[in-house]
Amino acid sequence: MPAEGVRLKPAFDAGRLLRELTSVREHTWDQQRVYTEEGVGAATEVDWRCLALRSPGGDGDRTDPGGPGPRDFADTVWLDRIPYVREVLDFIPAPLHAVRFMALGPDTVGIDHTDPKYGPRWGVGRLHVPVVTNPGAVLVLDGVEHRWQPGEFWFGDFSRTHRVQNTGTEPRVHLVIDVLVTPGLAALFPEAWQEYFRDGEVLFNRQECPQTTDERRRLATRFPVPETFHLWEGDTPLSADVPRETATLADDGERMTLRLPGDRAFALVHLGDNEYRFAGWSEERTLQVFPDGPDPRVVLRTREGGRVDELTVTAERLPA
Repeated sequence: MPAEGVRLKPAFDAGRLLRELTSVREHTWDQQRVYTEEGVGAATEVDWRCLALRSPGGDGDRTDPGGPGPRDFADTVWLDRIPYVREVLDFIPAPLHAVRFMALGPDTVGIDHTDPKYGPRWGVGRLHVPVVTNPGAVLVLDGVEHRWQPGEFWFGDFSRTHRVQNTGTEPRVHLVIDVLVTPGLAALFPEAWQEYFRDGEVLFNRQECPQTTDERRRLATRFPVPETFHLWEGDTPLSADVPRETATLADDGERMTLRLPGDRAFALVHLGDNEYRFAGWSEERTLQVFPDGPDPRVVLRTREGGRVDELTVTAERLPA
């Protein structure tokens, strides 16, 4: 198991980052919110504020990290105002999910917590570029204190226990970037980490593979799924004896969408060979459609590192 965090290459221009941050701080940012399997949750109780630069549907008011849901991530209007930050994001060779400026207020101490499955074992990474800091601003990650400096580029395994605290008199502001783990992203890590990416428990994500409308429509199906399949934060095996519910896979005009009872909808991303991950999440769980032949079927998969759990269910073709 590698270290809890590591500095990446290269460094960025701290002065330009600070100037662009200043240009979008004319209003008070909203409190950070959590995102759970039920959707957007409560605001944090401490002074921890965010400005969304990428969010589900490009909603500039979303301060949560997002996740599987009806909309994929997109740029917000705030990103148009900060071209150097866009350059930083364009440099990262991996699909981007949530991107936020996150400001931890002075004299603020967060609680110890973990971010479930935000680590390479599940194909997700969280990157930090500090913009404003002070000697009292500390990240305690897996028991190790970190004081990252402006312009530096860092990866942290936030699936481990961590806490942020700022005992200084000024806010600490980081650019926080959630990404999918890819071989290109691994190349930004130092040489000491390359063996881990070659041989360790890492889940690499495939790039999106666009489909035509006709290709999507022929895959419209209905099939049973374990009621826990969409709960991406959980670890229930696909083989577990849990109730099943009926899922419907259909084209919504732009992409495939998985619909579950109770008006729950999840946009999907095509990975090739009729296999999909949830938009807003990694290949930690996918579904693959085999529509042809007398017995159409769907294969559900969950992954952790190199381990794959599969469940095949019978599907019913729906009219195109």
